[in-house]
Amino acid sequence: MPLKSMVIEFGTGTDIRGGDYTKAAVRAVEAALHHNSITFAQAFGLSGNDMQIRIQIGVARPGEVDKAAVAAVLPYGSAQVIVEEGGMDIPQADGSGVTVLANAAVTVSLDLPGEAR
Repeated sequence: MPLKSMVIEFGTGTDIRGGDYTKAAVRAVEAALHHNSITFAQAFGLSGNDMQIRIQIGVARPGEVDKAAVAAVLPYGSAQVIVEEGGMDIPQADGSGVTVLANAAVTVSLDLPGEAR
């Protein structure tokens, strides 16, 4: 069956004082998810677990994001987490660290029976 993109949502997350890229990424995904209630899978005779979810994260230090922790935010569906350079590090005024800003794009897709590519 062909994969059809059904919804894309965006979110921004921060870790104000901790400099934790995973925490900021998780918050960005949570922000994207909290903007809607995705119930359309049932309209196609499918369940939430049939959703294939692509999570793209942008942070200044991609290697410091725990992809499994980001995927664990999802209540259902299967996740693919891609972390790229983006977001922003904002230095603390006193030089003690950075505020981490992460951006997330969450794309929900379904394999729809009978649909042509």
